[in-house]
This record gives sequence, structure tokens and C-alpha cells, in this order.
Amino acid sequence: MKKVILLSSLMMGAISFLSFSQTTAVQLTPSVPKIEVAGFAEMEVIPDEIYFSVSLKEYFNDEKNQKDKVIISTLEKQLIKAIADAGLPKESLSISGVGGYQNYTDKKKKPATFLESKQYELKVDRTDKLDGILSKVESRGIQYANVSRVEHSKREEFKKQVKIDALKAAKVKAEYLVAAVDQKLGKIMEIRELDENIQYPQPVFMKANMRSFAAAESADVAPDSDVQYQKIKISYRMQAAFEIK
Repeated sequence: MKKVILLSSLMMGAISFLSFSQTTAVQLTPSVPKIEVAGFAEMEVIPDEIYFSVSLKEYFNDEKNQKDKVIISTLEKQLIKAIADAGLPKESLSISGVGGYQNYTDKKKKPATFLESKQYELKVDRTDKLDGILSKVESRGIQYANVSRVEHSKREEFKKQVKIDALKAAKVKAEYLVAAVDQKLGKIMEIRELDENIQYPQPVFMKANMRSFAAAESADVAPDSDVQYQKIKISYRMQAAFEIK
């Protein structure tokens, strides 16, 4: 019995000693003076990938009598050839949707003929290329052509560079703030990404649709582009903590 009591006393003493040692260690650890700052950087780039949503539709050359229909495959072949003539790869064009509508001929609006329509996504690197492409497609077969989105092929590289610039800006800020109190900046202790902001302004057509746009000029001469767009804006804010020597 005495041996059990003695062993328990020794264990309690060891635990108390460890607890005291840990508490003492925490109390003896000096706090490290530091400074926390945030840095900001921004970059604007011109899009080199412009995506257009193009819709083609069937129509009649003789609309009144609904004769001599121009089918969708004819229009599609014109579009594909125009893209090839512009020096673009065939992968630049993809189908995004298929639809159609009934064509009405009398006042009672009885359906006469079903006319097919087809939607595509076309990627170009410059907006003026679209003018030359669509000028080679029958204007009555073009339902609309709108910009769906813009992008840059090196966006990820630009994001990395902006983050680096934001971190460098944080270090510069910390250096002059510490120098103002006659101190020097030490090693970095922490890095945190605060926020990401990427703005994609959308280009806008000044004209209502591509049918009036294509009809305004001859098929052999492509007009100047009516598309206006802004740059893609990439910005980052980074927070960093530095030791003060």
C-alpha cells in the first residue's frame, strides 16, 4: 500500500514539474515586434480572345411565295469557308445551339414552313476579323452577332505577376513606415492574399443586328468595325507581416 501511495506521489510531482516548466517557457518567450501592411497592384490588358455569338437562319429568296429556300447547311458552309479564308483554325467555330420557327404567310397566322436556325460561338483575336467573315455570308441568313465574352490567353501569367507586384508594394510600404521610426525591416513572417478582382468589360455593338450591318455595305467590301471594348482589369491586394529589427 505504501508503494502505491509513493508511486502516485511521484507521478503527481512529475506532472506538476512539467506543467510548471511549460508555463515558465511560455512566459520566458519574448514577443517579436512586427509590422503588418497591405499592398495593392493592378494591371490592364487588351483582350486577345474575343468570343462572338453568331446565329444563322434559313430564309426564302422568294419570301412572298415561300420558294427557293436557302437552307442552314448552305449558310454554314459559307461561314466555315469565310473563317478558313480569314486564316483562323476550324476550332475557332463551335455550335452552341439549334432551333427554329414557323414562317407565317397569311393574316390568320397559320404556320406554313418551319425554318431552322443555328447558333455558333466564334473566337477571334481581333474584332475587325468578324467584319470580313460575316461579309461573305448571305446577309439575310444572319440573324444576329453579339459579343458574348472576352478573355486573354495569358491571364494566369498576368495574375501571378500582379500578386508579386502587390507583395512588393507591401514590402515597400513596410520599409518606409519602419524607417520613419528609425528601425529596420527584418524577415517576412506571414503572407496572406486578401482579395482578387478581375473585371471583364463587355464589347458592345453600336448597330442593332448584323443583318442591317451587312446590308449597309457591298459583299466585297467589309466596313470598319463598330465594336468598342475596354481592357481587362486585374487587381490583387496582399497582406504581409514583417519582423522589426
